[in-house]
Amino acid sequence: MSTQAQVASGGRFQTAATLTHESAKAALESGLSRIASGATEVDCAPLTQFDSSALAVLLAWQRAAAARGAALAVVNLPSGLVSLARAYGVDTLLTFRH
Repeated sequence: MSTQAQVASGGRFQTAATLTHESAKAALESGLSRIASGATEVDCAPLTQFDSSALAVLLAWQRAAAARGAALAVVNLPSGLVSLARAYGVDTLLTFRH
């Protein structure tokens, strides 16, 4: 099945509006479950409140997808989170599109 077909058939999930230290564990587990079910894309458009925990969760999701032999595309990453990723030097580890 192509990536486009997977995305069209439920291969995309969204973050919550908030992804901070307080919500990171629940977000991580939820995303890992979606990835285990075949998700190949996460939409960060709803994300308005975040801290560095969001980067840790995104990286863990991408590692989980890679362990399944797939890639996880991160779309609509907020510019503030892109800046944070650059500041921490992990922007090159994330596969994201605006």
